[in-house]
Parts: sequence; structure tokens; C-alpha cells
Amino acid sequence: MKTKIILLLSSMIAAVGLVGCASVGSSNTKSLLAASGFREKVPETAKQKELYAAAESYKLHRISANGKTIYAYKDEKTGTALVGDESNYQQYEKLAIQQRIAQQEYQAAEMRRDAAYGWYGAYGYSVYGPPGPGYRYYR
Repeated sequence: MKTKIILLLSSMIAAVGLVGCASVGSSNTKSLLAASGFREKVPETAKQKELYAAAESYKLHRISANGKTIYAYKDEKTGTALVGDESNYQQYEKLAIQQRIAQQEYQAAEMRRDAAYGWYGAYGYSVYGPPGPGYRYYR
């Protein structure tokens, strides 16, 4: 079961890796936020539009007001913000950590695979073993 989850997360990471470098961070963050329950909202009131314009793009902001804490992520490309509460943020952190672990395990597996390729034929024999009878070494 654990390997299936790791394989699934690895394939998600690989899919994200195919996207251009500039958009990888923002699209990955946006997909993790959406998976965590953040809701996409368009600023409607004058105050919301003012706050949206002042916020830094593609960054998760923590906002405390009236004893409540909310998190907002400004996506300037679509003109929307992903908004969530503390529980959504905790879920986002959990998913981000799981993805980071899966990525590290994937990279470690790739390094092990690359290292294994270097051993085949390293001592002069082919993958099939030493030469058979009748093979002559010429010097």
C-alpha cells in the first residue's frame, strides 16, 4: 500500500516536472492548496480588490482579523485567490511534506539505479559472465 502511494506521488511529481520551470512552483502550490480544501474566490468588493492588488503574487499569506486566521494565495494569472482556514492550511502542510518525502525517495531510487548501471562490466567481463572455453586472450 505504501509503495502504491509513493508511486502515485512520484508520478505526480514527474508530471509536475514536465511543466516549465517558472510555473512549476506556482502550479504545484496551487494544486496542493486545492487538494487541501482551499476555495478559489474572485475579489468582488472594493476592499477585497484593494487587498488583492496590494498582496504579493504566488505567495501564501496569513491574515488575522476579528480573532480568525485565514490563508490566501494570490494567483495573478487567473485573477483569483485561493482562500482557506487553519485546518485547510494544516492539510496543505501535510500534503507538501508527503510530496517532499516522495520526491526525495524518487531521487534516491534514481541514484541507486544509476549507480547499479555502473557495476555491469566494471571488471572487464560482460553482463553474461566470464568468457567461455575456447576464448583466447591476446596480448
